[in-house]
Amino acid sequence: MAKKSRAPKRAEKKLRMLIVEARFYEQIADKLLQGATQVLDEAGATYDRISVPGALEIPGAIAMAVDAAQRKRAPYDGVVALGCVIQGETYHFELVSNESARGLMDLTLERQLAIGNGILTVDTESQAQARLGGGKGHKGASAARAALAMAKLKRELGGK
Repeated sequence: MAKKSRAPKRAEKKLRMLIVEARFYEQIADKLLQGATQVLDEAGATYDRISVPGALEIPGAIAMAVDAAQRKRAPYDGVVALGCVIQGETYHFELVSNESARGLMDLTLERQLAIGNGILTVDTESQAQARLGGGKGHKGASAARAALAMAKLKRELGGK
C-alpha cells in the first residue's frame, strides 16, 4: 500500500486586518474596539485602525484605506467595521443604518472584501450595552470573528 507523501506545511502568513471605527458614541466605540482587538490578538492577526466620525463614513473610509494599502502593496486580508446608531426622533436613524449596511454589502460584493459588520443599530443605549458583552454577546468580538473567517475563506479559495 502506497503512502501519500506529505509536504511540510508552510507557515501560514498572519492575517492583516483593518478596523474602521465610528467614534460618535465614544464609550460604546471603546467597548466595541476592545472586543474586536481581543479576538484579533488571540488569532495572531495584525491590524491597523482608522477612526471616523460616524457610521455613515465607515464604508468610504474602508474603500480609501483598502485602495491605499493596495497601492503600497500591503493589502488587507479583512476589515472589521465598528460603530453604533441609536434610534432618535427622526428618519435619520433609518438612513444611517440602511446606508452604512448597504455600503458595507456593496464593498463586500463589488470588491470581494472580507468584512465583519459590527455596526450596532439599536433603539436605546441599554440595548447597545447588552451587545457589548452582556446578555446579547459582544458585537465587536463577533464582527472580528466574522472578518477573520471570511478572510480565511478568501485565502482558501485563492481570492485576491
